[in-house]
Amino acid sequence: MTQSKDAPSLLDQLSSALDSSELRQLKFMLNKGLRPVEAAKLLEKTPPKERQILWNLLNKENEGKVLQHLGDDIQADILGRMDATELLAVTEGLDSDDMVDMLQQLPERVTRELLRIMDKQNRKRVEKLLSYPEDTAGGLMNTDTVTIRPDITVETVLRYLRRHDEVPHSTDSLFVVSRKDSYIGALPLTRLLTSDPQVMVREIMQTELAGIPADMPDEEVARVFEDQDLVSAPVVDEKGKLLGRITIDDVVDVIREDADHSLMSMAGLDEDEDTFAPIMKTTRRRSVWLGINLITAFIASAVIGLFEATLAQVVALAVLMPIVASMGGIAGSQTLTLVIRGQALGHIERRNIGWLFNREVIVGILNGVLWALVVAAVAVIWFGDTTVGLVIALAIIINLLAGAMAGTLLPMLLKSAGIDPALAGSVLLTTITDVVGFFAFLGLATLFYG
Repeated sequence: MTQSKDAPSLLDQLSSALDSSELRQLKFMLNKGLRPVEAAKLLEKTPPKERQILWNLLNKENEGKVLQHLGDDIQADILGRMDATELLAVTEGLDSDDMVDMLQQLPERVTRELLRIMDKQNRKRVEKLLSYPEDTAGGLMNTDTVTIRPDITVETVLRYLRRHDEVPHSTDSLFVVSRKDSYIGALPLTRLLTSDPQVMVREIMQTELAGIPADMPDEEVARVFEDQDLVSAPVVDEKGKLLGRITIDDVVDVIREDADHSLMSMAGLDEDEDTFAPIMKTTRRRSVWLGINLITAFIASAVIGLFEATLAQVVALAVLMPIVASMGGIAGSQTLTLVIRGQALGHIERRNIGWLFNREVIVGILNGVLWALVVAAVAVIWFGDTTVGLVIALAIIINLLAGAMAGTLLPMLLKSAGIDPALAGSVLLTTITDVVGFFAFLGLATLFYG
């Protein structure tokens, strides 16, 4: 049963469920007809009231499986209604990295209580993972690994594996470690299965796969997986001791979250925001950036106010003024988006930012001259005033150049200051192009018209 066919029908049943028999049918389909990830998608596309009904219809043994696939915002909302005992039951059986992802959505007080009632082994594993920031390799890793020594035979390894009921999911390699648990190399399962049983592990293991430092940022981890086509990779501490492993499913989550972040941050929104979040919660979140944008709008308005006399003298200026700001804003946004994407992909470094800056400046000038001529010609025909055409042409060239420079430098400056360029870049860029555009246009008009 697939989500595309069944999820809409479940929503229809939910909205029209008026008696218990329909709810019983819905409960059966929710728990038996959908995979956990499909049930999670169904919850995410459902408004809050109906979502709570769906959650209550889930069997207890399925709650944790569904919960791990929900966005952070919805996850935190559901977890926030549970006490420590319920949380322990929900997280039981989950991989340690998935459990830690959930705990990071909870208040510290609740997390401490949950850790207190865990068994010693689980508590030790979870505390180890919680010690690393969630956006690092240590925060992504799972401590559930299969390790072997280099001085044993393939036959011994196979006997050792047969003693396990199952191996951890996404296991494509066994990690070879020393007696002090220092990472040495990896033994792919394909090589293990096709090698002579009497061959020693050290003779067939691979040493090319380096351990990923636990403090490596998650976007760099994703690039390592992409560059080397990895399914799993070992995570090591500063001394080279094996701590755990990262699997491809965790990296896919990182890539998706980074893409969501880039898109949502441009509007000042959180990538984990619930599409159907309550009205007041949504209002509070959006009001912050609306307030910041209002401040920048007042700054641009103040610049316009400096040239009130010039505007009163030449009415055409008020009509044409938005064109200058808009052209600069679009040109700057194109450059800003390109640079932020380049940063995310690891393309931009100190050695090549100079070339990129020069390229964007030249492109800004060329586009400025091209569109300045077009707009100037339209302005002259429209208002029959050559001076207006000259003023707006010069202003457009200046503002497109400013937009190109700001779009290139802002992400670099913000990143060096520890500020997310995707979140703050667009607001600052708009302010710069508005202020420069209005000041250039009205300043030139004042100069030419006296």
